[in-house]
Amino acid sequence: MDADDREAGFVSLLTEHQLALKLFVNSLLPGDSGAADVAQEVSTTLWKKRADFVPGTNFRAWVFRIARNHVANYRRKRAREGAVVVFSDTLQETIAAELADKTTDLEHRLHALRQCLQKLREGDRELIQHRYFYQTPLKEYASQIDRTVGTLKVKLHRIRNSLERCVLQRLCTDKESSA
Repeated sequence: MDADDREAGFVSLLTEHQLALKLFVNSLLPGDSGAADVAQEVSTTLWKKRADFVPGTNFRAWVFRIARNHVANYRRKRAREGAVVVFSDTLQETIAAELADKTTDLEHRLHALRQCLQKLREGDRELIQHRYFYQTPLKEYASQIDRTVGTLKVKLHRIRNSLERCVLQRLCTDKESSA
């Protein structure tokens, strides 16, 4: 494998694991405004250490190990500054081990949701996007498309139920095919 292919593979893995990294760091630093900065620092470190990663090994475990180190360093720094430390180091390690498994489940659910969103009719997908991605107030979107708020609420309820069924079905199908 040449250097360009190796780097492209690394970028692909890093991109694929960004959500898991952010969730992992946020869950180890609950409610801490510095969590996003720590996650960004981890990404920078991963990039600097990309030559250390051995292709074919567990990328997620490597990322989480580096993230745990960054979180521990951040917590020590904050403790020296007089900040209250929420978790002991032992509890943090226990949580980190549990979360490593949970983020995989969340990623599977997110992937299934994305697939299910693509299956929606265009108008239904636009409603979901305006409501949840752009966070447009229902009243505002209703006036844009000349519908009542009540109509959109009913439609959103039906779409959410449909998405839930679709996601559960995809997850079950994925489990059956991997078994």
